[in-house]
Amino acid sequence: MRNAKVRYQNLVADSARFDGFEFREGDIIISTPPKCGTTWTQTICALLIFGSPDFPQAVDLISPWLEQSLRPIADVVADLGAQKHRRFIKSHTPLDGLPFDERVTYLCVGRDPRDVALSWDNHMDNMDIQALLALRDKAVGSEDLPQLLQRQMAGMQMPETESERFWHWVENDLAVTDSVGGLAFTLHHLGSFYAQRDRPNVVMLHYGDLKADLGGQMRNLAGKLGIGVEEELWPTLVPAATFESMKARAAQVAPNATESIWQDQDRFFHRGSSGQWHHVITDDADARRYRERVERLADDDLSKWVHQGAI
Repeated sequence: MRNAKVRYQNLVADSARFDGFEFREGDIIISTPPKCGTTWTQTICALLIFGSPDFPQAVDLISPWLEQSLRPIADVVADLGAQKHRRFIKSHTPLDGLPFDERVTYLCVGRDPRDVALSWDNHMDNMDIQALLALRDKAVGSEDLPQLLQRQMAGMQMPETESERFWHWVENDLAVTDSVGGLAFTLHHLGSFYAQRDRPNVVMLHYGDLKADLGGQMRNLAGKLGIGVEEELWPTLVPAATFESMKARAAQVAPNATESIWQDQDRFFHRGSSGQWHHVITDDADARRYRERVERLADDDLSKWVHQGAI
């Protein structure tokens, strides 16, 4: 097993929480940049593993975000250790910050970053910061808070208009190891997996493909994970993985549902659509500005994959 070389630490997560974690044969890590389909993929994995839309617990307890600093790590590890079913763990850490174990399958999901930016805007507007800080203080204390805030302040100062916030997300130069979002982090995260996509235990999904053919993508993922699903179950499992179904079951599948950090939990599932960015990139100058930024951050192959074509 390769030890992680890069530590990713920000206000809400610390990849060092993986240190010493004991993997099992068949474990799954779902590692995506924020707002790229993490909860969707967790729900799909739950449906495949349990073979039913009825889960034994809320998804945020079954599939915890291990590096999130809102629960004591000992409690998270104990919960995972007690699980008898195949484990699937949430992460927002790039591959170079995760322990790599050949027994583990690593899932990564990409999404058009322009849509990610707008989903992130809603995500931040819906967050109850005071609730988040209270949970963090209870779990890990606040001694490191001033240092983390100082490092990340540039990425947290939000402009007033949606368009300005979009470009702030695109052009924010906060170090990727400190970031909680932004184009640089999103492409870095996806790039860390894309470079290893030929490994047999690295699986890459795309939000656009899930939107276009959810049933086909679920069947393909089941095959990649070696999960046999009886044919008569698919008509029940696929509808349970739609955006509308997840939104209707937000209390069961939304992240942090058991200790909410949201002003409105149902609003976590906001639109789930693709192409919503067209109203903020409105002319050739905007398109060129975005394209030039991407070209500085990603090679052409990665860019074409994540945008599902040329930009």
